[in-house]
Amino acid sequence: MMNFIKQLYLNNFFFYLLIGIVALFGMAFVFPALYNATWYLLFILLVFLVIDILILFSNKKGIEAHRTTPEKLSNGDENPIVVTVKNFYTFAIQTKIIDEIPFQFQVRNFEIKRKIKNAAQDEVQYYLRPTERGEYHFGNLNVYVTSPLQLVSKRYRFDKDQMVPTYPSYIQLRKYDLIAFSNNLFQYGVKKIRRIGHTMEFEQIKEYVPGDDIRTLNWKATAKKNSLMVNQFQDEKSQNIYMAIDKGRVMKMPFNGMSLLDYAINATLVLSNVILKKQDKAGMFSFSKKVENRVVAEKRTSQMQKILENLYNVKTDYFESDYSRLYADIKKNINQRSLIILYTNFETMDGLYRQLPYLKGIAKSHLLVVVFFQNTELYQITNKKADTIQDVYDKVIAEKFIFEKKLIVTELKKYGIHSVLTQPENLTLDTINKYLEIKARGIL
Repeated sequence: MMNFIKQLYLNNFFFYLLIGIVALFGMAFVFPALYNATWYLLFILLVFLVIDILILFSNKKGIEAHRTTPEKLSNGDENPIVVTVKNFYTFAIQTKIIDEIPFQFQVRNFEIKRKIKNAAQDEVQYYLRPTERGEYHFGNLNVYVTSPLQLVSKRYRFDKDQMVPTYPSYIQLRKYDLIAFSNNLFQYGVKKIRRIGHTMEFEQIKEYVPGDDIRTLNWKATAKKNSLMVNQFQDEKSQNIYMAIDKGRVMKMPFNGMSLLDYAINATLVLSNVILKKQDKAGMFSFSKKVENRVVAEKRTSQMQKILENLYNVKTDYFESDYSRLYADIKKNINQRSLIILYTNFETMDGLYRQLPYLKGIAKSHLLVVVFFQNTELYQITNKKADTIQDVYDKVIAEKFIFEKKLIVTELKKYGIHSVLTQPENLTLDTINKYLEIKARGIL
């Protein structure tokens, strides 16, 4: 009996009719002839109410529904969630789907209405965009079914307590999977790189085609073939590439709901895939008070899965990062000259000067690229019209901070440290660009 009561819901349409009948009873005091007719209407309403309950509850298996989610959610991306509802009633039904989505999304008004024909099946798709890694727990999938009479609804519950983990953005990984092989990189928003030098590893002699570097012409082979021939060299492969992720307090700043740390984690996953496709060795680690989540640079088939799991498990309290510990750890554990891509953030020159001795120490033995972020809100302030003295003051301060970011790039360049100053949404593309540029120039 309690189960029946929990499943039964009176619809608004029933209450509208009931209010109308009550109004007629009120009018019967003025027009007594309405009194008996109103009692008949009330009796008819109750009869139809009982009929509606019987036709909804007589079929124990009125509908079937289930929620289909990805095996894991992709952080920062739109993930499709599909709800399938199958109607076993002999008549068309109106459904109201209320899915209890994870609390992290803070959505409390989720509702989808659909009409499903008899003995038919319908699919409903919606999207969720997580902004932090971890476990996401779905609650009940509630489906409220209404017959053509629309007086009552019956609630069905499915798929209780379903957990889906949220991993770094593997959707972006697939999106940029072909970048390492494509010559039309501008289609992805990636700039073309002018090749400055060659490695010394000879591969073959081939016929000249427009676009080949004329400095590689092989005159002896040209004389023998009586056509232009050029030497082709192989790119250096199996070089160590490490991505170091600062998980200190400077990476807590939010942008579009995601922290800078999560943007760096997503970019690390995508760049690791490109590195392995280019036959280099990809590794990573994170640091704050100490160095953690270490993956040694290798070129194995299981390397991407190892990097993905370690990126998923990056956890932090956003303490002040210890760059002296980072320098000592790199000096101890990375003996071969490597490309180290450091994801961090510097807002002021003072912040850079505190860590600069350690960055210079790393750059002596390795090729160091410091990746840090533009504050896009500052650009919004500078582009806004100043109407008051306070607005003028805000614009001047914003321009000062923007200029200071450019000074940081110049200061790093003085000591042979490469840098990438980027907006968070462009982080993945800009880091891929920098890696491809370094490979093309052969400076590693």
